[in-house]
Amino acid sequence: MKTIISLSPLILSLSLITPLSLMAEETSTPQANYRTDDWGVAIGVRRGDIPYAVEDDEVYDVLPLLKFESDYAFINGMEGGVHLWQQGDHQINAYTRFRFVDIPKELQNESQAQAFDFGLQYKFTHGPWEADVALLSDSHKRGYLYTRTKYHWQQGDWKLTPYAEFQWKSDDFNQYYYGLEQYDVGGGVQLNAGVEARYHVVSNLYLLGQFGIGRLEDSVSNLPSIDTAYQYESFFGFGFFPEPNKKSYRSVPYSDDSDEFLRLSHGWATPSNLNEILNWNTRTDPYNNQMSSLFYGTRLSETLFTLPIELYFTPGLAWHHSSEVQNDLAEAVVAIKAFYTFELGPRFRLGVAEGLSYVSSLTHIEGSEIEEKGYKPSKLLNYLDFSLDVNMGDLFNSHNMRNMWLGYAIHHRSGIFETSSAFGRIKGGSNYQTIYLQWHF
Repeated sequence: MKTIISLSPLILSLSLITPLSLMAEETSTPQANYRTDDWGVAIGVRRGDIPYAVEDDEVYDVLPLLKFESDYAFINGMEGGVHLWQQGDHQINAYTRFRFVDIPKELQNESQAQAFDFGLQYKFTHGPWEADVALLSDSHKRGYLYTRTKYHWQQGDWKLTPYAEFQWKSDDFNQYYYGLEQYDVGGGVQLNAGVEARYHVVSNLYLLGQFGIGRLEDSVSNLPSIDTAYQYESFFGFGFFPEPNKKSYRSVPYSDDSDEFLRLSHGWATPSNLNEILNWNTRTDPYNNQMSSLFYGTRLSETLFTLPIELYFTPGLAWHHSSEVQNDLAEAVVAIKAFYTFELGPRFRLGVAEGLSYVSSLTHIEGSEIEEKGYKPSKLLNYLDFSLDVNMGDLFNSHNMRNMWLGYAIHHRSGIFETSSAFGRIKGGSNYQTIYLQWHF
C-alpha cells in the first residue's frame, strides 16, 4: 500500500531534467545559402515515471519535435539556444531546455509547472564526442547545473547516442520540487544516463527512440513525498530528416535560387474550429479581433520523399491588435513548413507548417474557448499553418513579380487534444484566417 502524499501545495513534480534531444547532431556541409543536413521534424510519445507517493506510477505525453541549426541558433528537440561565441570545437550559448513535469495527468493542467528553463551553456565537440555544461534556473531563480557527455555512433541505417549526465541541484530547487515545501532537504547530485536511437527506414522517414534512467540522491529519495529512488523515461516516434547519401538536384520549377523569404500577413479571428474552417463553415468573431505577422523563411530542402516538396525553417512574430475585449499582445512562432508547387495555368502552392507558438498573454478568442471548457490556459501551444497561394508573376505575366506570392493561410494554435503536458493538457485553441504576401529572395 502506497503512502499518499498530497501534492496540493505545488501539484507538481520533476522528471529526469534531461531534454528529449532525439535528433542528434550530424556533421554537415554548408551549401550555397542553406544546410540540408541540419533539419528535422518528428512526433512521438514519451513515457515518464512519477517519483512521488501517489496512486499513479506513470504518465504519457505526445511531443512534436523540431531540429534546425544555423551559424546563429539551434533547436534540437526540447532544447535550443543562440550562439554567443564560437571558435573551432568550442561554443558558448544562451540556452534553454524543457523540464518535464511527471505527475498524474489529471493534475497537469492545473499545475502548469512544466517549463523551459534558461541559462548559459558551454559546449565542446570533437569527432563523435560531445560534452557540455550549463547553468540554468526556473522562473523563480531556483538554480541547477548539469554536465553531460554524449558519444555519436553510426553504422548503416542505425545511429545510437549513449549519454551520461550529472545534475548539481541547489537547496531551493530540491526544497521546492522534491520537498514540496513540506520537508527540509538540501542540495544534491542526481545521475542520469541513457541512449538515443534513430533508424533510417526509407527516403526521409526515420524511427526514433530513447530510454533513460535517473538516480535521485539519497537525501531526496528518502523523503516521505518520494516513492522511488529511480526514474525511468522512454520515447518512441517517427520523423522526417535528410535522406543519407542523397544526390542534390533542383526539382522546383522557376525557383531562381531564391532560398529565403519574407511573409507579411494580416488576419481575422474566428470562433470556428479547424474542421469547420476546412469545410468552408466559418463564423465571424463578433469582436473583430485581428492580428498582423511577419515570418522569415530559409530553405532546408527542395525535396521530400523524392517529391517536389520544399521545406523551410520559418520563425515569425505576430502582433495581436487591441479590441474592446483584449489589449495588444505579442506571439512568437518557430516552425518547419512544407510547400508543394503545381500548375493550373499560373503556379499554385499548398503549404503546411508544424511548430511551437508562445503568446505574451492570452487572446480573447482563445481564452473564451478555454474558459468555456474549464481549462487553465497555457501560453505555449502547438502551432499549425495551412496555406494556398498563387504566383503573382504568373498571374500578371510579369517577370519582376516572379518571386512574389499572394495567399490565404490558417494560423492555428492548439493543445493536441489533451495529449501533451507541454501544452497544459488542453483541448482547443484559436484560429485566425489570414491573407499574405510572400517574397522570395
